[in-house]
Amino acid sequence: MENKGVKAIIFDLDNTLIDTHGAGEVALLKVGEFLKSSLNLDDASTETICSRFKQKLYHEVFNPLSGKTIDQLRSQHWEESVRETVGSCPGESFGSDCYRLWKSSRLQLLTMSPEVQALLVHLRTRYKLLLLTNGVTQTQREKVEVSNSEEFFDEVVVGGEHEEQKPSVLIFRMCFEMLGVEAQDCVMVGDSLDTDIQGGLKANVRATVWIKRPGSSESESIKPHFTISNVLELPRVLAQLN
Repeated sequence: MENKGVKAIIFDLDNTLIDTHGAGEVALLKVGEFLKSSLNLDDASTETICSRFKQKLYHEVFNPLSGKTIDQLRSQHWEESVRETVGSCPGESFGSDCYRLWKSSRLQLLTMSPEVQALLVHLRTRYKLLLLTNGVTQTQREKVEVSNSEEFFDEVVVGGEHEEQKPSVLIFRMCFEMLGVEAQDCVMVGDSLDTDIQGGLKANVRATVWIKRPGSSESESIKPHFTISNVLELPRVLAQLN
């Protein structure tokens, strides 16, 4: 296939190349088992604690200048979730124990499948590839490391290391400069309409490709150029663009 237009592809990481959601659900089950055995809780109580942790994680605001690390903050999430559900939390380290189990269990599963790895290797023979992921520097760098992502990309950009994250046009422009390409040379691939697709549209990339996960809702205001259900379908989109 001759490359007539697209020169670079920018990929999101979480739930695009690795199944962060699925890994997180498995990790919650592990912590649930630990909670049951440690506190002698029933299923309803353990589910409530895990649900509360998920909500705190979803609404999390991390300030690196607060003097608290992301590990300390998330340990606090677990401690608060236990306390809010059963009225007390046994020992100062219990929240940390829950967090370490959740974190280690999740990281073990954050690997790229052989099929995704093969796809990236193939694409890199024809395009420049850049990984652009939002999030706290420590947590995203840990994911990049355990998934061996760096070996598949020309550049890796973690939003938490910069003043702006997706969907800011500024971070996209920085990515274009790093790759030595123009916006219209690039395709943006990701699972988030609000960050990946909206960011790509605002930055005027040639095309945006939305990976619509099960349960995802479409948006009236954010319209991707292409929608696929799995990143492995990307070659079909590229064939249309080229």
